[in-house]
Amino acid sequence: MFAWIGANIGTIIICAVLIAIVTAIIVSMVKKKKAGKSMVCSCGSCKACPMSGSCHKQ
Repeated sequence: MFAWIGANIGTIIICAVLIAIVTAIIVSMVKKKKAGKSMVCSCGSCKACPMSGSCHKQ
């Protein structure tokens, strides 16, 4: 088993880094959603956005 891990250590490290990145993105999206921020318009210029009526309901 240790021989297999030693032979594939590069792949294991890359997979772990990718999993960490995807997890961080998902956590960030959940925090934004809980804070009431929109996922669609993150550019800061919502007045010019054609979707502003649907993501910022009053």
